[in-house]
Amino acid sequence: MQIPFEIALGWRYTRAGRAMRRNGFISFISGASMLGIALGVAALIIVLSVMNGFQKEVRDRMLSVVSHIEIFAPNGQAMQDVAGAMAQARQHPEVVGAAPFVAAQALLARGDDMKGVLVRGIDPAHEGEVTDLAATNGAVLQHLQPGSFAIVLGVELARSLGVAEGDTVTLIAPSGQVTPAGVVPRMKQMQVAGLFDSGHYEYDANMVMLHYQDAQKIFRLEGPTGVRLKLRDLHQAPRVAQELAGQLQEFLYLRDWTQQNKTWFAAVQVEKRMMFIILTLIVAVAAFNLVSTLVMTVQDKRSDIAILRTLGASPASIMGVFVVQGAMVGVLGTLAGLALGLLVACNIDVIVPAIEQALGASFLPKDIYIISRMPSEPLASDIVPIAVIALILAFVATLYPSWRASRVNPAEALRYE
Repeated sequence: MQIPFEIALGWRYTRAGRAMRRNGFISFISGASMLGIALGVAALIIVLSVMNGFQKEVRDRMLSVVSHIEIFAPNGQAMQDVAGAMAQARQHPEVVGAAPFVAAQALLARGDDMKGVLVRGIDPAHEGEVTDLAATNGAVLQHLQPGSFAIVLGVELARSLGVAEGDTVTLIAPSGQVTPAGVVPRMKQMQVAGLFDSGHYEYDANMVMLHYQDAQKIFRLEGPTGVRLKLRDLHQAPRVAQELAGQLQEFLYLRDWTQQNKTWFAAVQVEKRMMFIILTLIVAVAAFNLVSTLVMTVQDKRSDIAILRTLGASPASIMGVFVVQGAMVGVLGTLAGLALGLLVACNIDVIVPAIEQALGASFLPKDIYIISRMPSEPLASDIVPIAVIALILAFVATLYPSWRASRVNPAEALRYE
């Protein structure tokens, strides 16, 4: 099959600039445009992959404490039929685990130090079905036995109160007990059975855990306040929650993990969009450098254009020659950027430590950030739009110079030849 002469000639012009000394400056600008597109595309892929990696790391650590879906009664009351709700939820094909829990707020006191905490009553035997916390802190959670009134604290909370394993703390319930002397807050002396570390500062600094039956007694509840569920696919949580809402017989509320941290996830998405827009402008600047490259090429090839026109080439064919030339630069730059970006994004766990060792610095100090390594997760949903946008910008940049080439008058171009 014979290649159209527009493509063949456009490719020849793309290569000729590097071979001919008098076109060296044009070739330099063309190479700079190609390099700019490649670096812009690579920067977009690397930055978005790192942001995806951070989001995944934080999400996974968050889900080590937070379940995929929570079913709970209104106003923090006890559920009427916990076993029935768990049985109905387990019938859904996406649900792989269910466990009862008690959620409440209280004050935790140690001497003169006092802090508001989120109290979570759990069933240690079933906690591993709904969160990953039991996998890393299972031995500690097994100390929570009904009637022992033992408590497990987050490591950051224990550090702020100066508490260690074996110490005694006082849990103060918000609703007081009515006595002849007035309302007296309910207090319970509890022994610290251990500390848990979820890797997420917000929960490690504000959460305590105890057996759900002990929590029921302290807060005077007739049963657990809710049920926690784990799904096969965490991304299906909103859909599954909506389906379960129509299946449960008792009037209950459902909340999935995206709703519990909606503000944080929305902020991450805004940051990703802004970074995408900012770095796309870099690709746009590099792509529109093709305009100057093609304008000088057209000026240099005026006599060639005139000869082609006299041989019968149409204005559309002339325009196609220079569109091909500019598009080739855009395609090569985009492909190079994709290769470089994916190479760095897929090996960032090796590249960043090497740079840190060479510079003697740490980009993510362990005592400041909850993540001590640079994560990366390249996604096709980010990479494909980046490549498409880079190609479109490169193509659009070729239109005006190519149109001016098609408007060259052969007689004027050959007058002084």
